[in-house]
Amino acid sequence: MSIDQTDRRILAVLQKQGRISNAELSERVNLSASACHRRVHRLEADGYIRDYVALLDPRKMDVPTTVFVEITLSGQADEVLEAFEKAVARIPDVLECHLMAGTADYILKVVAENTDDFARIHRQHLARLPGVAQMQSSFALRTVFKTTALPV
Repeated sequence: MSIDQTDRRILAVLQKQGRISNAELSERVNLSASACHRRVHRLEADGYIRDYVALLDPRKMDVPTTVFVEITLSGQADEVLEAFEKAVARIPDVLECHLMAGTADYILKVVAENTDDFARIHRQHLARLPGVAQMQSSFALRTVFKTTALPV
């Protein structure tokens, strides 16, 4: 199913203000409250809206250090990829894992308290991942820009 401009306006508002009331949302997108409510439910049912979440401040949660880890596997067989993906998904410090085209097979986004904490994560989790041939870690010095909002 395709979405129209009104749906896109709804999605744009909800991406930035997920806790907005239906009454306020309907005003912002110029719809009646009931029509707005029906559209939001349809967008949820059709999978355009996947989840509603609270975005936490990494500094307040004592994980201000972001590390991007490039991983090259020893092989590309389905079993190797599946074993790696299943194991990496169980590491709570890994926020994202992407299968890549290019020099690395995967790139991970990892959060840590500091370099010592990352060393612990590396030793206890990352170094034990199945099929890993090589790892390269890059520490983010500062986050210049970050958003969760997709272009609509």
